[in-house]
Amino acid sequence: MKNIHKKIKFFDPQIIIKKKLVNKKFQYIPRTKIPLPSEVEISESGTCNRKCSFCPRSDPNYLDIKEFIRPTLHDKLHKELAELNFSGTVRYSGFVEPLLDKNIYNLLKTARTINQKANLEMITNGDVLNPSRLIKLFNSGLNRLFISVYDGPKDIKKFVKIRSKTQLNDKQVVIRDRSFSSKKDFGLTISNRAGMLENAEYTIMPLKEKMEHPCYYPSYTFFMDYNGDVLMCAHDWSKKRILGNLRKQSFLEIWTSQLAKISRKKLNNSDRGFSPCNVCDVHGTLIGEKHSKAWKEILS
Repeated sequence: MKNIHKKIKFFDPQIIIKKKLVNKKFQYIPRTKIPLPSEVEISESGTCNRKCSFCPRSDPNYLDIKEFIRPTLHDKLHKELAELNFSGTVRYSGFVEPLLDKNIYNLLKTARTINQKANLEMITNGDVLNPSRLIKLFNSGLNRLFISVYDGPKDIKKFVKIRSKTQLNDKQVVIRDRSFSSKKDFGLTISNRAGMLENAEYTIMPLKEKMEHPCYYPSYTFFMDYNGDVLMCAHDWSKKRILGNLRKQSFLEIWTSQLAKISRKKLNNSDRGFSPCNVCDVHGTLIGEKHSKAWKEILS
């Protein structure tokens, strides 16, 4: 029987904005018809200061590793992107809280110096944020900050007040309410994190039957962990499908690798019959259709 995806209870309006930006920033590798990612995500440490109920970190067995990305690895990625005239988004986010990294301001400064065309974004819970740190982030080269608010209306007011003490506007500093009840998916477009919420505080079980639905994530995103591992997808919290490692390979070698191409071809054709996609409930087609079509032409 065909697996029907669960109904989305909460739809983040930022998805529409993100979709437009991903399409606008569509690029090919120079002198080819191979699409570049429009989004590069850096999960620049192994640690976070929170264990949200809907996050795999609320699983008692999930490891918190207090290690941070090496500047040489971070800079290597940006240099290779700059050589390709990359003008998409580089987002500091992933499985972590980026503001726990004391070197984050230097990373942003270097990224901006190396690649002036990139749109630099960050997602934070804002726990360590204050007006001076907020200003410092943007002075270091950040274009946009997303604050995920988990503790309710009082914290929203707090962050609005922090933003008002700077000259930054609500398009530069986006405050997102993530304090809804489970009936509204906590204010998230929620998923089972590729099957990793089985033992979390808020449990979403791995699928027993794989979805018959395409997924565009590997067609338009490039996700690098702090140790250089490049994952097929940002939802793969189990880190099961590693496409390569940037310490040993180039960006292009990983992006155009055989495993990356096989993953895209299968998912673009609704084949989720491999780990971890066979237990994942992510819709996967809200963003990235243009990239998916471009890859289909190459991989058909």
